[in-house]
Amino acid sequence: MIAEIGHFALILALAVALLQATLPLIGAQRGDPVWMGLSGPTSVAQMVLVTVSFAALTHAYVTSDFSVLNVAQNSHTDKPMLYKVAGVWGNHEGSLLLWITILAVFGCAVTAFGRNLPPGLKARALAVQAIITVGFLLFILFTSNPFERLDPAPMNGNGLNPLLQDPGLAFHPPMLYLGYVGFSMAFSFAIAALIEGRVDAAWARWVRPWTLAAWVFLTGGIVLGSWWAYYELGWGGWWYWDPVENASFMPWLAGTALLHSAVVVEKRDALKAWTIFLAITAFGLSLLGTFLVRSGVITSVHAFASDPTRGVFILALLVVAIGGSFTLFAFRAPNLKTGGLFSPVSREGALLLNNVLMATGAGTVLLGTLYPLFADALDLGKVSVGPPFFNSVFVPLMVPMVLAMAVGPLMSWKRGDLAGVLGRLKIAIGLSLVITAATWFLQGGSAGPWWAAGGMGLAAWLLLGTLVDLAERVRLFKAPLSDSLARAGRLPRSYWGMMLAHGGLALFIAGATASSAWKVEAVQSQKIGEAITVSGYTFTLKEVKDVPGANYLATEGIFEVTKDGKFFAEMRPAKRVYRQPPRPTTEAAIEGTFLGDVYAVIGDKDVVSGGYVTRLYFNPLVPWMWVGTLFMVLGGLTSLTDRRHRIGAPTRARAVAQAAKA
Repeated sequence: MIAEIGHFALILALAVALLQATLPLIGAQRGDPVWMGLSGPTSVAQMVLVTVSFAALTHAYVTSDFSVLNVAQNSHTDKPMLYKVAGVWGNHEGSLLLWITILAVFGCAVTAFGRNLPPGLKARALAVQAIITVGFLLFILFTSNPFERLDPAPMNGNGLNPLLQDPGLAFHPPMLYLGYVGFSMAFSFAIAALIEGRVDAAWARWVRPWTLAAWVFLTGGIVLGSWWAYYELGWGGWWYWDPVENASFMPWLAGTALLHSAVVVEKRDALKAWTIFLAITAFGLSLLGTFLVRSGVITSVHAFASDPTRGVFILALLVVAIGGSFTLFAFRAPNLKTGGLFSPVSREGALLLNNVLMATGAGTVLLGTLYPLFADALDLGKVSVGPPFFNSVFVPLMVPMVLAMAVGPLMSWKRGDLAGVLGRLKIAIGLSLVITAATWFLQGGSAGPWWAAGGMGLAAWLLLGTLVDLAERVRLFKAPLSDSLARAGRLPRSYWGMMLAHGGLALFIAGATASSAWKVEAVQSQKIGEAITVSGYTFTLKEVKDVPGANYLATEGIFEVTKDGKFFAEMRPAKRVYRQPPRPTTEAAIEGTFLGDVYAVIGDKDVVSGGYVTRLYFNPLVPWMWVGTLFMVLGGLTSLTDRRHRIGAPTRARAVAQAAKA
């Protein structure tokens, strides 16, 4: 009965979404406050109904109701409770319901926190959000019903993919979806502004917090996925340019560009059309990622569906939503006033350069991801586009962007003095060159990768440039310390957020460079008692034993690791074989240090030598990457707490009030 309630709630949510998608839009066009006011109550009702549906599916998983087909296919009574709950979104139908739930939550959040929004813009934005929801509700009701019954019900279920039975993967999809769907709110505001025919500083002020929230969640989701791949797949790496990885990375790039572009609209009333374009693109790439994961056109360890009917439906939704949006953009964008002019050498110019390079990078990743699919569809043969392509094309695009990131914040608006800024950065320039030279010397000159020294120098440049900007703003060493501390306390939280994000990116670049350039790996058949030395760490395999788990049997290896003859750690990597479904997984053992990760993996027994296949690594500075991305997320959260994001744009609010009085 509860499953039927969940299904009926989805049908009612579709009816409410249709009301929200039409009446407020018509009311905004007619200037009817009553019809515009319907956008709020309908968004709340829609969220309540969708939440009831999601709760019903969760109940079916928690109680192991195998009369529901979705539960029978993706759960099992032996699963720990965390993975029973995670199983709700660990499949195609459930993940779509999660997507719709988050759509409804964001719409309701605009109703709750957007009280200072102009009624027309608010009604149009919520109507556009409802149109998106209608599309996904039709999709789930007609092709992907999560409440379909199974008669007779089996005694037990098929279980969840063992690769997904992991804490990182339990929270990775919700974080990722909060990012994907969060960009739908920026998209809705962009379409509403195009319909209204007005994009100004106030609009940018209202769009930024929603974009920033989506960016924070998407960053966290990508990092969780990368972290999971690092310790769960057992290959010692953290990014492989997998198509599904790219599907989340492309909207992140577009969203990052959108955040910076919205600043220019807010501060200088410029780049309006470009900002609207990025808002449409960011959400369009989110929809494209959904199509790639759920259409069956790609094969990945974390792609969900392979039903062509579903893929065609999503493709149609993608074409209608994004094609219609860009058509509207083509008609309305030329009418948007350009706003203030600026010199190429200015803060606006630096932000525009950031935008162009980010957008080009997203286009590069898009081309590399889709080209093999097009080549296969057109019978041009099988084409493989992997890490060598992306590393050689994408990474060089990011180098000038990072160089500009240290310079841009020191530039003046409208017209800057590049020579003066470089003069203020002379200490950062000098130290960066020293670090580049020292890295080259320590790796043995040309004996190591030539680009590694440049990567470490680039990371130092961004970090030092960010610190120089802070020192300039608080007049460090130029005023009494108490005065500098007082100035630091008066800096807006959005500035501190930028500092943390830029500094975090610098740490990430250093970690990514070191782990890619100087990783040390040893793969061998290792016998009990045999010692293997990797980068100064000696791994002695002491024992291999079987360890039963909640719903698996693990073969666990026990390594004693020493460094310079002294005990360092006992490491216990394992290989698990799950009972239902009967699949193996790898559980790497990792010991982190300031300078890198000591990493061990154990595989199958080698029947020839009597030993076990082991993979032993030293991954330099990998912890710096995780700390750096944590700083980036923290920076986004800090910016979200800026008071200006809570009070909106008072200038436009006063203008609206004065117009109402008149």
